[in-house]
Amino acid sequence: MAIKEQNDAQEIREPLVWIDNNLAAGDGSDHGSTKGDEWMVYLSTFVAVCGSYEFGCGVGYSSPTQSAIRKDLNLSIAEAMRMSCVFCVAGWLAIYFSKGALSLDIGRLATGYGSGAFSYIVPVFIAEIAPKNLRGRLTAINQLMIVTGVSVSFIIGVVVSWRALAIIGIVPCAVIIFGLFFIPESPRWLAKTGRQRDFEVALQKLRGKDADVSHEAAEIQSISKIIYVKACHLLP
Repeated sequence: MAIKEQNDAQEIREPLVWIDNNLAAGDGSDHGSTKGDEWMVYLSTFVAVCGSYEFGCGVGYSSPTQSAIRKDLNLSIAEAMRMSCVFCVAGWLAIYFSKGALSLDIGRLATGYGSGAFSYIVPVFIAEIAPKNLRGRLTAINQLMIVTGVSVSFIIGVVVSWRALAIIGIVPCAVIIFGLFFIPESPRWLAKTGRQRDFEVALQKLRGKDADVSHEAAEIQSISKIIYVKACHLLP
């Protein structure tokens, strides 16, 4: 009985995970690569993550360049959204009708550019049309809808084919294209471009026909003039 109790106590004291003393001492010559061979792993990882960096460059390209693109091409925010929709729709259709890798890559490229443009245009547009008391909450919807779109695509993609999922991706673009006919242009953009009458009409439409927008209109025009003066000083 005493011998059995001693054996039980010995088993309790033994570790649950067995450790190879040779590995613990650092003798791993027969187990995996040595430090001298790890440079190839690091090099391979570096080459692979360049693809991740390129993905970030592709997504982030449109954000810092949209202001210059809109200025050089004289595009309003609404027109920029229409152009983004054109890229996205063309991309989704290219994916849907793709017969090989080339058309699929072209479609992904087009949707990537359109999505990158939306990442800049949408929050700027919302911030420019929203009143101060709603600006923070409304711009937060931008991030919410991004993650919602990702989640919905993952869920729907489980039950439909990849071609059908591409067609579903056109639905938000259709809403934007038709919706832009019924919503006003950004009042701040109209003020910056000197379209005074259109600026007043757009601001009144956004705030309601009975709202007093005189104070807000004066504030927007004052800020637009300050921005214009500073921009002129920065020119060579």
